[in-house]
Amino acid sequence: MYLSRVEIDLNNHQKVQDLNHLGAYHNWVEQSFPDEINNSIRTRKLWRIDKLDQKKYLLVMSQSKPSIDQFERYGVNNSSSVIDYDKFLDKLKNGMHARFRVVLNPSISKSTGKKSGKRGVVYECLSLESQLEYLENRADKNGFQLLENQYGVQKSTSELLIKSKKHCYIKKVSYEGQLVITDTNKFLNMLRNGLGRKKAYGCGMFTIIPE
Repeated sequence: MYLSRVEIDLNNHQKVQDLNHLGAYHNWVEQSFPDEINNSIRTRKLWRIDKLDQKKYLLVMSQSKPSIDQFERYGVNNSSSVIDYDKFLDKLKNGMHARFRVVLNPSISKSTGKKSGKRGVVYECLSLESQLEYLENRADKNGFQLLENQYGVQKSTSELLIKSKKHCYIKKVSYEGQLVITDTNKFLNMLRNGLGRKKAYGCGMFTIIPE
């Protein structure tokens, strides 16, 4: 696995004017791997937009390295970096404490009461309480424990997605806090494959900084 980052060129409006909805960011990520496109291969990639000191960065987790030319298409020239993420993941152990950050699309599925065999209706978690419960309910099955009173929601937004000329909005909730790893195998699986829904549109990428 590789973790790549590039600073988005916010000072060049002409360069980034296409980045006006989540689908455009998704396309940017996919186009950054031309070898996959040329060979009709499509692997899962996790991505997220982070803001730091008034700058915005695109982070991508992938199985192969991106093409730097394509990765910097909307980025500041020579601002990209790519690291071998497996070397970092191999160092994680049970009992390790870490600070985490993740953007999720918290939602629940409710049964319609009909025995049709179809999945229930999906409802987005709108209240702060339900958003926190969404993360709390998924901690144990993904190999970590949230530290009491040391995690929370940092931001909640609805972002535009244009797909097949149809407009919709995706709920994105940013979480940060402290955790302890309880099951390394489960935890690594989550880090590599993401958590929750809407992974193609900037949700599910879980990152940590060990303490």
